[in-house]
Amino acid sequence: MSTYDKIKEIESEMARTQKNKATAYHLGTLKAKLAKLKREIMTTPKSGGGGGEGFDVAGTGVARVGFVGFPSVGKSTLMSKMTGTFSEVSEVEFTTLTTVPGVLQYKGAKIQILDLPGIIEGAKDGKGRGRQVIAVARTCSLIFLVLDVLKPLTHKAVIERELEGFGIRLNKEPPNIVFKKKEKGGVNMTNTVPLTHLDQDIVKSILNEYRITSADISFRCDATVDDLIDVIEGNRVYVPAVYVLNKIDQISIEELDLIYKIPHAVPISAHHEWNFDELLEKMWEYLNLARIYTKPKGQLPDYSAPVVLKKDKSSVTDFCDAIHRGILKEFSYALVWGSSVKHNPQKVGRDHILLDEDVVSIVKKK
Repeated sequence: MSTYDKIKEIESEMARTQKNKATAYHLGTLKAKLAKLKREIMTTPKSGGGGGEGFDVAGTGVARVGFVGFPSVGKSTLMSKMTGTFSEVSEVEFTTLTTVPGVLQYKGAKIQILDLPGIIEGAKDGKGRGRQVIAVARTCSLIFLVLDVLKPLTHKAVIERELEGFGIRLNKEPPNIVFKKKEKGGVNMTNTVPLTHLDQDIVKSILNEYRITSADISFRCDATVDDLIDVIEGNRVYVPAVYVLNKIDQISIEELDLIYKIPHAVPISAHHEWNFDELLEKMWEYLNLARIYTKPKGQLPDYSAPVVLKKDKSSVTDFCDAIHRGILKEFSYALVWGSSVKHNPQKVGRDHILLDEDVVSIVKKK
């Protein structure tokens, strides 16, 4: 029996099993088995065929945004209008067969845009060129799920399922679980919040499936079986996503009002370039970037070319490293103007956290 057949068998058994307290132990074990089989598929290269030609794209810019969606939903049109990069457009499905890269300049930041080939149902199981598409999606800082508003939003659920099956978690934070394997001593489980989905028996059944007999597990959130499996697997990526609902020129105002109620969604018309401002603003918000301006000694700040950093890595040290690795050797202190300081300018050290649109002047050792 192939791995794909085993996965289907487990999935059908899970669908047949009623969810209640009595079956929680059994379902936990099945989910762990399923996760192990899916990891096999992710790590085993598919034999035969042309491999991943045209899919590995060298990274450029400060962030990477990938367009994921079904064939012929308007990804290539959106790519051409946003970046000026030509990606073949046609009414025929599967026009784009490789990854088409482009670059978007926005708020002084250089952002790489990738138009990925259309995904089909069963992509995570190797159908179409889905595995290569999803493998590139794992490397993105942000995913644009491009959907056709005329086709039902079941498309959204299908694509989410395909990405989830490949270890991509959309718009989620990593579960707050501390997991540490040990040589001996059994399973030691602690929790700082009440657990409503897990108990000692379910946790042990999942660990047994992974042949783990000794471990320290600390739950700092009300975790589910899936959360625990994600932490044990350790190969999940947590990526923000925006649902880009294209072709709004073909629906009514009432329907548009309904679409606005979908979380993380931006309705657009790629063909008419409607609502691009909101889409770009949403992209900037989800990429979580900060622009830091440089100010050479005795000169005005340079607002034309900001240093763009991730907001969770925006210390003065990160800023110096982004300009040149050698700056820190001669670093004495920095003068900062902006919202991260109380006084303008303020003298700060290398651990100071910078905020968007701060101005920084580096003072070197004498």
